[in-house]
Amino acid sequence: QVQLVESGGGLVQAGGSLRLSCAAAGGTFSSYAMTWFRQAPGKEREFVASITRNGGTTYYASSVKGRFTISRDNAKNTVYLQMNSLKPEDTSIYYCAADQSPTRARTPQANYWGQGTQVTVSS
Repeated sequence: QVQLVESGGGLVQAGGSLRLSCAAAGGTFSSYAMTWFRQAPGKEREFVASITRNGGTTYYASSVKGRFTISRDNAKNTVYLQMNSLKPEDTSIYYCAADQSPTRARTPQANYWGQGTQVTVSS
């Protein structure tokens, strides 16, 4: 079983940048595909970005493509989300998730979840 802890959230002005981190413990990190999701108040949790076990393939929601970059460091058991050109509509709680199935990792049925980190973008 893997435990996930997100960090790096905060308050930023529109157009600014943040880098989120998700540190994993208790499992073989390189065996998990990793995904970032987000959930705004009153809305459903939505997919943001995902990365395969070896980092060779990445996936992005159309709303963040070109602005966000997902990456991972298997030696540090950490996945990152670099967020640039932030917009007020990016305001959400951001969660990382892990699953040994790359397909399931990109869905709300992913097996392991962190507690989330708040990102607030002011206009």
